[in-house]
Amino acid sequence: CPSGPALLFVKTNQGKEEGRRFYACSACRDRRDCNFFQWEDEKVSETRLAAREEYNRNHQPSFTHRQNVERYNNFILLPLSKRRFCQECQQLLLPAEWENHSDHQFLCDVSTAQLKTPSQLLYPLENKKTNAQYLFADRSCQFLLNLIIDLGFRRVLSVGTPRLHEMIQSKASQQEDFTVRSLLLDIDFRYSQFYTEDEFCHYNMFNHYFFGGEAAHETCRKFLHQGNGERVIMVTDPPFGGLVGALASSFKKLMAMWKKTEKGNNSQEMPTFWIFPYFFESRILEFFPSFSMMDYQV
Repeated sequence: CPSGPALLFVKTNQGKEEGRRFYACSACRDRRDCNFFQWEDEKVSETRLAAREEYNRNHQPSFTHRQNVERYNNFILLPLSKRRFCQECQQLLLPAEWENHSDHQFLCDVSTAQLKTPSQLLYPLENKKTNAQYLFADRSCQFLLNLIIDLGFRRVLSVGTPRLHEMIQSKASQQEDFTVRSLLLDIDFRYSQFYTEDEFCHYNMFNHYFFGGEAAHETCRKFLHQGNGERVIMVTDPPFGGLVGALASSFKKLMAMWKKTEKGNNSQEMPTFWIFPYFFESRILEFFPSFSMMDYQV
């Protein structure tokens, strides 16, 4: 489906041990957001497959990540009076595009400071089960970043934590002696308007799917490899309605990518901060017995 490979689910009936298995969207629990559905044993006709492929193509973003980077580079060259952001389309606009958005709400005179804080420019996507962008407060970001630095980490794999990534990027551009680096993996493609292909990968954490294919996978792998043994930590803040089993499967694959980079350290686990509701503690421990719950409330 448009969110990448579907996941296999089971319909359970009370009193019966096992129900019928089916495939559905990995990211959207609500069929109104994505209506992909296929029984596991269903034979799909060529016509339906072709229709599905066309539907997926039509539900891709208007611009590629590379095109968005080019657009951003053109945008920052514009005088302040010509920098507009369409709030309806959630898109930076170049002057030639103004007419097509003439009946939309604009944000005018977009400053460089605003471009450095895209999470405040973009509307949060608040579907609890898919995006749930209840973004970190500044104090939470600062607390986590201080902790990361105090623990000696220099590279942060930010999985679904755009505010933390933003703070790291901002400090790195302003302070010469700031040595922490971040790579953002997020399902929200709007961020590709503000970050290069080395700073952001369009990623679905429910099925470990890199929308940018092998090139994006390689960007992540390189980030985990870089830095002469600089210590890496993964910080993740999944949607609160997300399936723990699916998330754990993806995180283990990211950890496996990291393990391949650690010569002789294969028995270690990749250091991780997982921000999630406290009542999922036992579920997380099923998959990661070495994790322990902290007392810090984000």
